[in-house]
Amino acid sequence: MLRKKHRIASRRPAAPAGSVPPAASPAPRLLPLGALAAGFGLLQASALAQTAPKPAAPASAASAPAAEKKEATLTPISVKAKAETDATSVRATTSTIGKGNQELRDIPQSVTVVTEKLIEDRRVDTLKEALHNTAGVTFMAAEGGEEDIRLRGFSLTASGDIYIDGMRDPAFYERDTFSYDRVELLRGSASMLFGRGSTGGVVNQVNKVPFLNDATEVDFTVGSHSYMRLTGDFNIKLGEKTALRLNVMKTDADNNGAGSKIDKQGIAPTLRFGIGTNDEFTVGFYALENNNGINYGLPYVRRNGALPLSADNPAGLIEGLDPKSYYGAASDYNHGSATYGTFNHVHRFGDGGTLKTAVRHGTYDRDQRASTIRFMAADTGLNNLSDATRLVRGGPQNGAPNPNYAGNNKVQDMEVTYVQSDYSNRYTGFGLKHELLTGIDLAREEFHNYTLATPAGTTLNKNATPITIGSANDGRGWVDESVRSKVPNREFVAKAIGVYAQDLVEVAPGWKVLAGLRWDRFDGDYRSPTSTTFPQASRSDSLWSHRVGVLYQPNDAMSFYASHGTSFNTSGELYNYDAPGSNTPPEKSRNIEIGAKLDWFGGNLSTRVSAFHSTKYNERNRDSPSGEPLEDYLLSGKRHAAGLEIDLAGRITPAWEVYGSYAWIPVAKIDAGNPLDGTTLTQGENVGARPSLTPRHSGTIWTTYQVTPQWRIGGGLNARSSQTPNRNPVGIVVPRYVTGDLLAEYTVSDAVSFKLNVNNVTNKLYADSLYTGHYIPGAGRMVYLTMTGRF
Repeated sequence: MLRKKHRIASRRPAAPAGSVPPAASPAPRLLPLGALAAGFGLLQASALAQTAPKPAAPASAASAPAAEKKEATLTPISVKAKAETDATSVRATTSTIGKGNQELRDIPQSVTVVTEKLIEDRRVDTLKEALHNTAGVTFMAAEGGEEDIRLRGFSLTASGDIYIDGMRDPAFYERDTFSYDRVELLRGSASMLFGRGSTGGVVNQVNKVPFLNDATEVDFTVGSHSYMRLTGDFNIKLGEKTALRLNVMKTDADNNGAGSKIDKQGIAPTLRFGIGTNDEFTVGFYALENNNGINYGLPYVRRNGALPLSADNPAGLIEGLDPKSYYGAASDYNHGSATYGTFNHVHRFGDGGTLKTAVRHGTYDRDQRASTIRFMAADTGLNNLSDATRLVRGGPQNGAPNPNYAGNNKVQDMEVTYVQSDYSNRYTGFGLKHELLTGIDLAREEFHNYTLATPAGTTLNKNATPITIGSANDGRGWVDESVRSKVPNREFVAKAIGVYAQDLVEVAPGWKVLAGLRWDRFDGDYRSPTSTTFPQASRSDSLWSHRVGVLYQPNDAMSFYASHGTSFNTSGELYNYDAPGSNTPPEKSRNIEIGAKLDWFGGNLSTRVSAFHSTKYNERNRDSPSGEPLEDYLLSGKRHAAGLEIDLAGRITPAWEVYGSYAWIPVAKIDAGNPLDGTTLTQGENVGARPSLTPRHSGTIWTTYQVTPQWRIGGGLNARSSQTPNRNPVGIVVPRYVTGDLLAEYTVSDAVSFKLNVNNVTNKLYADSLYTGHYIPGAGRMVYLTMTGRF
C-alpha cells in the first residue's frame, strides 16, 4: 500500500461537512508491457475496452481556485475512486498552457508536463534541467552565452517562446525552479494563443500559488563540489478566504559539474484573497539574483590533427578535456537578475463565465564576462593531445595569445510591462455545447545593450601566458574591470497588441471541433547611439494566425485529434535591427499534427502519441544570390521536420510509477535556401542537409518503486542521438550519449524524509549545448543528499 504523501501542494482545505470521503482506488489490472507498447494500434482492446473513470479535478495549488469554488457551490457527492492529483504524481491531467485551465485530453496538440514531483525526484534546479525531461529538445550554446532552446529543430527564442503563468518571460537569465509548480511544453506552432514566436513550441513555467491551509516544506541539500541548497515553501492561511505563500532559495557550489560555480538566491511571496469567491485577487513578487560562474565552451577536437577533415577523421569529438575543470579566466562571471511583480484578478460571473486579468511589470539585468577556449596549435587532435597541450583564452593572435583579449561580454538590461485579459465560458448555442476562450494582451519591452570601453593603451589580460590542459583552474587570466566603462550601443523598444478568440464546439456525441483566430500588431523602434552608418530604424507588422482541430472522444479514456496551426517570427524578435532586417516582413510557419491521449489501468496511467509535420516556409535568407548587398532579407528559405512523439506518465501498479518522453524525427531537411546548388552558405545551412541540432532520437525515461512504506527507489535515462551544431559546419558531428540517474528515498515519518540522488552515475562525458566552434559539456557525476521537513 502506498504511504501517505504530505506534500505541501496537496494539503487542501477540509471537505465540506456531510461529504463522503473517497474510497481507496482498487488495485488496477496490470497489462503486459508489450501490450502497453502495442496498444497505440489496438485502442479498443484490453483495458481500454471498458470506459475508465474520468480523473478527478487536480488538487494542486495551481488549480486551487477552481477546486475551492466547487467546494463552495456544489452539493457533496460520494466518490468510488479518485485518480492521483497533479501535485502528487509525475502524471498531469490538466494544463494552463492554453490560456485557460484545460484538461490535456481537450488540447489538440502535443503537450508534455514536468510536474513538481518529477522536478523533486530528479533533482532539477533550473529550467534547462527540467527540459531535459522532455523529448525533442536540444540546446544551442549561443555566442552571447544564452541558452537557445531548440524543439523539433526549430528555435525557441527567450524573447518569444518562454512564459511564466501564461505571460511572456523575455530576458536571458538562468531560471531556477524553486517557485515552480510545474513546467509545461507545448509543441508546434501556437501564435494563435501567444502571438509572435512559437514556431517550434512554447515553454510555460507555472508558479506556486497560496491555498487555504497551513503547510510548510523545507529542503536542505548537500552534494558534490561543496554543493548546498536550501529551499523553503511556506503556506499560511491568513483568513477564511485569504492565504500567503512564500518560496525562498539559496544555492552555492564550487562547481556545477560542468566547470561553473553557483551562487544564487531567490524569493517569491504571493498573497491571494477572496479565494473561491466571485472576485479573487492575487498579488505576487519574484526576485532572483545570480552571481554564477560561466563555462562559455570547450573546443571540438579531431581524431588526427595532422590530417584534413574527413569521414574517417571528423571533428566534433569531445574527449581530452575534463568538463569539471575550469579553463576560463579567473575574472569570468555570469551575473544576472530578474525582478517582477504581478497582479491578478479573477471575476466569476453568475452564468459560469470567468474573466482573468493580469498585469506584470519587471526588470532584468545581465552582466556576462566569458572566455572562449581554443587550442593554440591548429593541428591539435586526439593523436597528440596531452596535459602539455596549450590552450588560449579567446583565440590565438599571430600564433600567440592576445594580451588585450577582453572576453565575450554581454551587458544588458530590460524593462517590461504586460497586460493580459482572458474570458472563458461554457454555454449552449444553436443546440451545440461551446467552450469559448477569448482575450486581449498588450506588451511594452524596452531593451538596452552596452559595450565595455577600454582606455587606449590598457592591457586587460595581466597574464597572457597560454594555459595547458594540465594547468586548469590556475586562477590566472584576470581582467581589470575597474578601468572599463559601460557605453550604450543599442536600444530597442517593442510594442505589441494581440486579440484572439477560440471556440471548442461539441458537434456530435464524442466529436468536438476547435477553431481559433488571432490578430497581432508588433512595432519595433531601434536606435544605436554609437553607429554612424545605421543609427536608427523602425518597423510595424500586422499578422493573422489561426488554429483548427478536430477531436474524437468515444469515452473518458480516449481522445483522438487532428490539428493545423500557424505561427510567425518578426525581424525584431531579438530586439535588434540591421538594415535588411528592418525591411523584412515576418517569417511564417505551420504545424500539422494527429495524435491520441489514452488512459490505462483505470485512469492511473496516461499516454500520448502524436505524428507531426512542422514547416517554416518563408525563412529569412541572409545570402544574396548575386553577392550584392541586400536591401532586405529574402524570405526564400524553407525547412521542415516530421516525426513521432510519445509521452507516458502515471502508475502501472500502486507501487510502480513511471514517466517517459520520446521523440523520433526521421525526416528533417533544409528544403530551400541560397545558393540552391547545395554549396556552403555564408550564413546558414546547406540545402538538402539535415538541420542542425535535430537528433533523430531523443528522450528520457524515469521510474520509481515503493519497496516498503519507508523505502522508495528509482532510476532513469536521458539520451540524444548524434547531431550537428548550428550552421552544420563541415565535418563536425557531436556524438550521441546516454546518461543514467539513480534515486533512493527513506521516509522517517510524515514529517521527515531523506533522498539520495546520483545523477550521471557513469560520469559520462557529453556535449550538452552546441555551437559552431565549441560546446558546453553536461554535468559529470553529481551526488546529492536531501533532507525534507514538512510541518
